[in-house]
Amino acid sequence: MAEAILEQIAETLMKGRAPQLKEQVQEALDQGLEPEKILQEGMIGGMSVIGEKFKRNEVYVPEVLIAARAMNAGMEVLKPALADAGVKAKAKALIGTVKGDLHDIGKNLVCMMLEGAGYEVYDIGVNVETEKFIESAKEHSVDLVGMSALLTTTMGAMKAAVDGFKEAGLDEKVKILVGGAPVTQSFADEIGAHGYAADAASAVDVADQLLGLK
Repeated sequence: MAEAILEQIAETLMKGRAPQLKEQVQEALDQGLEPEKILQEGMIGGMSVIGEKFKRNEVYVPEVLIAARAMNAGMEVLKPALADAGVKAKAKALIGTVKGDLHDIGKNLVCMMLEGAGYEVYDIGVNVETEKFIESAKEHSVDLVGMSALLTTTMGAMKAAVDGFKEAGLDEKVKILVGGAPVTQSFADEIGAHGYAADAASAVDVADQLLGLK
């Protein structure tokens, strides 16, 4: 019985049916399923499939966004139960688009994918100055900082932000992951970032590797 409801939750999430997902999550809780099991096997299970399909170009940005919105709706029901059960996020991530850049779709996708993989995510928006990245990373004691740049003209701001973390002595404590259309692995290596992700789905894999969670 438990397996059936978890499969239903994963399916509903993949189809992006938010109201139905909320009902199913509540039903699973009412049946006495552990909140962590509902999260891992139902919701994260569904998001993982979407992530893999996204990597293979079998689904596209709209489908990912719809699934992620459903995930957020399900989390509204599940979060209090997770907190009561003492279940903690697997890691904390801070995500932002660098100074001078106002693009947010890629950043939003990365946030949703990381949340869907069990991370606690702090989204600090677009046009983020180096100081704000550093202050926010300290304030939330994050394990990972994700930086996005969608313009060749703002890649320099990404380098400045990575340098800022080194100067602040945080680059040992916090892993820095970079991405965005013009960003490459060689650029990431050149500026001293710890990791590079080509797309939102890969970001989760790279983040897990950087933090030793894989």
